[in-house]
Amino acid sequence: MPELPEVESLARFLADHLAGRTVDRVYPVAVHALKTYDPPVTALERGAFEGVTRHGKFLDLRVGALHLVLHLARAGWVRWSDKLPAVPPRPGKGPLALRVRLAGPDGAGFDVTEAGSQKHLAVYVVRDPREVPGVARLGPDPLSADFTPAAFRALLEGERRQIKGVLRDQSVLAGIGNAYSDEILHAARMSPFKLAAKLSEEEADRLYAAIGATLQEAVERSHGLALKDLKAEKKSGLRVHGRKGEPCPVCGDTIREVSFSDSALQYCPTCQTGGKPLADRRLSRLLK
Repeated sequence: MPELPEVESLARFLADHLAGRTVDRVYPVAVHALKTYDPPVTALERGAFEGVTRHGKFLDLRVGALHLVLHLARAGWVRWSDKLPAVPPRPGKGPLALRVRLAGPDGAGFDVTEAGSQKHLAVYVVRDPREVPGVARLGPDPLSADFTPAAFRALLEGERRQIKGVLRDQSVLAGIGNAYSDEILHAARMSPFKLAAKLSEEEADRLYAAIGATLQEAVERSHGLALKDLKAEKKSGLRVHGRKGEPCPVCGDTIREVSFSDSALQYCPTCQTGGKPLADRRLSRLLK
């Protein structure tokens, strides 16, 4: 699933490539992905791109007075093309959900796609991004100047959930998902099952530092990469997430996994839990 660093890189790439461009045609291929109908997606046509930004995991493309807001969910992506096919796309069973063709003789544009059978990609056309429910409920952005150690400690006060679930809650912090929460907790040398309200001030500050360093490093690693290379870069840069059975790059212990439903977390026992393996049964309470 694209998380804050990947969506930030997408926003920067598109901001560079869409500057000064105008929308020629919009093709809504997968109608189920459209979550708004007024204004219609075709209202973007002939509008000029005026900026691209990010709200947590949401991508926000400003076109004139409107905003094309995308949530890529688990398997969505944006694919840039210097020359799109001349033939308009037809609805079908493929991954293509939305095509945006730019005005001009080069035929450039981008596709929004979603792989797999579970279709959760969401496309919104709104006058204000806060009209999107997921954007309206977002907590502070971990890379914003307002996200200070004191602000983070205030978010944890009275929080009775385990810290892994808190980090993934978009209404608490915007943009962190399963992968980077694993990476952050490993960098902070902290168990994913530790109760947030029981963190000491030193632990909270250590976790705060790990959040900023982990996300900023991931953004910097992706800087300047083509969109097609971002997913591979993310995978290669992860130290524990998705690396069950491999040696921890810090201490050499074997990375373990806890599974729950259709997701899983990975951690290092030596670095994070005093050498004790975590029980899978506890994860059912972690991600409620």
